[in-house]
Amino acid sequence: MATFRPSETRGDGVEVLLSEANPYGSRTLVVERDEMSSVAYLCASGGTVHGAVWLANHVPAPPTIDPGRLDAGLPPLVPRANTRHPAGRPPLGSLRPLWFEEGDGVALYENDELLAVIPGWADIGEGVPGYARDLVGATPFARSLEEAARELTPRLQAARSYWEWRAGDGAWASFQQFVMGHLDRAVGSAGRFWDAGGGRMPAVGITERPPERGRAHTILSTVGMGCQRMPAVERYADRPGVHARIELATATRGDPKEAARLLVWLGQYPWHSVTWLGHGHTARWYHRPETFPLGPAYDGVVMLSQLSGMPDLSGFSFGGETVRWLWLVPLTSAELDLVAARGYRALASRLPADRLVRTG
Repeated sequence: MATFRPSETRGDGVEVLLSEANPYGSRTLVVERDEMSSVAYLCASGGTVHGAVWLANHVPAPPTIDPGRLDAGLPPLVPRANTRHPAGRPPLGSLRPLWFEEGDGVALYENDELLAVIPGWADIGEGVPGYARDLVGATPFARSLEEAARELTPRLQAARSYWEWRAGDGAWASFQQFVMGHLDRAVGSAGRFWDAGGGRMPAVGITERPPERGRAHTILSTVGMGCQRMPAVERYADRPGVHARIELATATRGDPKEAARLLVWLGQYPWHSVTWLGHGHTARWYHRPETFPLGPAYDGVVMLSQLSGMPDLSGFSFGGETVRWLWLVPLTSAELDLVAARGYRALASRLPADRLVRTG
């Protein structure tokens, strides 16, 4: 059976009721309808559909699924047994989205009443399209919102509270102050501070900690990544609350501005690419190898939650969850290939403990 998808043209009678991107610009909620039904899609910036959910039939429901509408790219009609309004319902009212803190999921409200949810773990290819208020049971187009209420209600409450807080005066400044104070105690006095956000969400800065306390290298850390949970963690981690919030750190004996480019590179990456970063993850440098900030011998980094010779940055939390610092340690191209083939543990015994402080 064909997968239902947004209409590629507007000449087929399909009307776009809502099109709104998340605060990070990485996902867009699109709500469409024709004279017969309405549906919502969660799309990537390139148009790929990651989640989709039927919202309403506007005509009497058919006894079974009509594959012809799917083949034509039209919003599906849910069968009679699966809708709370078998005779059809009027067009949708005023629509308003509520994005998850991570930006990878969204709730849709009609006249301030919850209508549907497309969570970050939705996957129409895996048969998890999303949850709809007026859906009974489960279909390829939606699952019952009522049956998922226990799991989804706390998430929506948290999302609403987060965005209300984030929109308040001084929210970002207060978070920044708390992180800076934590680093003052754990690392030492602050030097320069750079904006790494470029005016886009999430807001991220970089703080420099010059040599002191007997060390000969400068430590740099992001400030702001832990202010919002990373996307996609729930799809891959057994305990998402332990892994959802991070900051990144690195060290150098060279020009701190050069090393800071690593943090600019990865500081907003999880939210713009809808992924997450964790202990043992690697990232290959996006530009020519000779431009790598910690020296031309390297081609990327591995991220480690603890690193010999570096200060312990644990002890900071936000939103009731621990914020973990990941150290960016440079790797050669061969080492990156090894990790890709066999995992981080294959590299652990070969990585010099002082690799980071000998670079830059």
